[in-house]
Amino acid sequence: MGFLDDKVILVTGGTGSFSHKFVEMVLRDHHPKKLILYSRDELKQHEMCQRFPDQRLRFFIGDVRDKERLRRAMTGVEFVVHAAALKQVPACEYNPFEAVKTNILGAVNVIDAAIDCGVRRVVALSSDKAVNPINLYGATKLCAEKLFMQGNAYAGLEGTRFCSVRYGNVVASRGSVIPLFLRQRSNGTITVTDRRMTRFWITLEQGVALVLRALEVMHGGEIFVPKIPSMSLMDLVEAIAPDCQATFTGIRPGEKLHEVLISADEARHTLEFDDWFVIRPLHPWWKMEHWSGGKPLEDGFVYGSQNNPAQLSVERLREMVTRLEPAEEPSLTAVSERD
Repeated sequence: MGFLDDKVILVTGGTGSFSHKFVEMVLRDHHPKKLILYSRDELKQHEMCQRFPDQRLRFFIGDVRDKERLRRAMTGVEFVVHAAALKQVPACEYNPFEAVKTNILGAVNVIDAAIDCGVRRVVALSSDKAVNPINLYGATKLCAEKLFMQGNAYAGLEGTRFCSVRYGNVVASRGSVIPLFLRQRSNGTITVTDRRMTRFWITLEQGVALVLRALEVMHGGEIFVPKIPSMSLMDLVEAIAPDCQATFTGIRPGEKLHEVLISADEARHTLEFDDWFVIRPLHPWWKMEHWSGGKPLEDGFVYGSQNNPAQLSVERLREMVTRLEPAEEPSLTAVSERD
């Protein structure tokens, strides 16, 4: 039996891009007893129910800001994937109180509810923007990572285990730059913030696979970072809209030229494996024999999008975009900087 077979799983942010792919892959490759999708939007839940007419799915209307509702939803749950968040950088900058309520206080509620309900394992989705953050979204994700790390101390030695996964921009997820470019190219002009900009890229399939693997092998307290390729924004333009003119708008508040997945300070307690890095917590409850087979990183190592040895080629990105299913109709105001 697989580790998810006959298990009850709950996903917060249950109607987002990640959750759609998570449901697809889990129902295809595993045999869960029940898969609970927890989110605020009844219309999206209805649409998702139509797409996945499977009796193992359960839909809970609820907000991660509502701890009592989370407790009700997590009753009898064994595994939780926490994907709910306010993710658009400009929206978080403009609505900072709301970002804190959802991304930080919501994380506290998920941790408390999971411990209270006896959930076995929780994996939280983080972002490259949590490393050396310069925007509020990144700062809330950094805070959430700390909360999910130290949640293990609140749970005790035999209680719920918590960890995080940290990765870069998701190819063609809702609100991301690729759907925006696909929409704009019909007008012949692409809006680009800065030609020097680089970003990490990961597919939804890779993101879900990372979460499932972390859920299976975690000890509690780790941050898992995949080895994924980077690409410059101008190469992205070449892949998506090679015949279009680029209009440069300038870096917006809260944006970086380059992103970092592992900082030099974190590298000191990070181990490298074939296809991911494991950032270990520096706390007394952590057992150092966990992940002892990994390779320590060199002093001063930084895993940044501008110096990443794995670069995504124009041809490879074109392939990836061609294979993607049609996504939700993108907004003309969608932004490039998101989780």
